[in-house]
Amino acid sequence: MKRVVAQGTFDILHPGHVHYLSEAAAMGDELHVIVARADNVTHKPKPVIPSDQRVEMVEALDPVDHARPGHPDDIFVPIEDIEPAVIVLGHDQHHDPDAIRQALAERDIDCEVVRASAREAAEGEEFLSTGRIIEKILRERGR
Repeated sequence: MKRVVAQGTFDILHPGHVHYLSEAAAMGDELHVIVARADNVTHKPKPVIPSDQRVEMVEALDPVDHARPGHPDDIFVPIEDIEPAVIVLGHDQHHDPDAIRQALAERDIDCEVVRASAREAAEGEEFLSTGRIIEKILRERGR
């Protein structure tokens, strides 16, 4: 069984998330998704949707076999538990693949680290970013 891990915040799901998770699922037999806890999101605004609801929404997606919240202190604890063959990073995630490979090696975790492709935007208005969705909501329905 080839396990694959994808991870992210997954705040306000959009087609870019579905593309990422579908591509990750195609790389193995079982897709595990680690959903960042709100307290651990420091590289962008905190999620709008609570962590438990984001896990529930991600787990409901067809490509996903298992979803769980990230560890509160150590992002590699779920990786050690899952024992994946591949970790798939989103095309625009801030993570440095080489730094992840080094941390995995230091923990004797043998798995490949790859980056997913970007989804090509369809004709017309398509939202592939939670930030863009929030901006549109504020523009059209904000005070």
